[in-house]
Amino acid sequence: MRMSALSALPFLKPVHLRPSRSSPGGQRRHTLPASEFRCLSPEDAVSVFEIEREAFISVSGDCPLHLDEIRHFLNLCPELSLGWFEEGRLVAFIIGSLWDQERLSQAALTLHKPQGSAVHIHVLAVHRTVRQQGKGSILMWRYLQYLRCLPFARRALLMCEHFLVPFYQKCGFEALGPCEVTVGDLAFVEMQHAVQGHAFMRRNSGC
Repeated sequence: MRMSALSALPFLKPVHLRPSRSSPGGQRRHTLPASEFRCLSPEDAVSVFEIEREAFISVSGDCPLHLDEIRHFLNLCPELSLGWFEEGRLVAFIIGSLWDQERLSQAALTLHKPQGSAVHIHVLAVHRTVRQQGKGSILMWRYLQYLRCLPFARRALLMCEHFLVPFYQKCGFEALGPCEVTVGDLAFVEMQHAVQGHAFMRRNSGC
């Protein structure tokens, strides 16, 4: 599997760990990290789908990935996902796969191309209870930093509806124009973010 040792990457280490408390008997109580970023596993698929379904159904009428597709990508390329957990509960996530063409096509919705150098970001979603707190932007920033540590990743690609273009532009993405992919009546803008050419960052980040 083409991936760096995830535990060695500073961008995925737990942050703001709770201090351990001593129990009356003198034994330390085990506590979960207050905030943790890690790659997802197939066991996280149901939690992922519940957040995604609530976030997208009311807006677009459909989900970017259905439950079987989530499991599919988390089995094939879990290293291209990132989840944000608070006290052990998933609150936001990104799922990606590799793509080997210059632009996205309909096939990119379901395929993972192991020899590709473009990371197709299928979905970014945040739990409804923690929206409007900047978590989507923070998670995307961490994800892009993580991609810079992967030697095969050259750029990130995504497609989004027009009203989301300003959000992704603030994350550093540039619009490439209309996307070839359509889902029902929905049309999308294709966007990209370069992640290559960051040798200095790689040398100084533990990658």
